This record gives sequence, C-alpha cells and structure tokens, in this order.
Amino acid sequence: MCLAIPGKIVSIEDDTADIDFGGVVKQANITMVETKVGDWVVVHAGFAIEIMDEEEAQKTIELWNEVLEHDETDIR
Repeated sequence: MCLAIPGKIVSIEDDTADIDFGGVVKQANITMVETKVGDWVVVHAGFAIEIMDEEEAQKTIELWNEVLEHDETDIR
C-alpha cells in the first residue's frame, strides 16, 4: 500500500523541493504542481502531486497521528 503524506516546502532548487514532514526533511520532485516555499503539498512516490491548504494539512496530520497512536496501543 502506498500513502500520500502532506508536508511543508522549506526550500526549492530547480525541480526539487526540500519538504518538512514533521521534522523529517525529504526531497521531492515538484514538476507536477506550481509551488512556492511555505506551501503544503501532498507527496506520493517522491512527487508533489497536490497543493493543500495548511488547515487541511494539519487535519490530515492529526488523523495520521491518531491512527499511529491507536496502532501502538493495539501492539501492547
């Protein structure tokens, strides 16, 4: 299963952006969307595929955190 995760663009060089995923910065190709530093994007398979507003991104991250917390309790 593949997941698309929102992250915030912290820098751009050519067609590649450094994207912050909650403290972990990864690079992604941004040729599929018109972005700028500070934008929130959905990244899938190394490509930014959609621009997302900050409120929506935060809600998505909160939901993921809830899922992860729930999974940790099931393991115990």
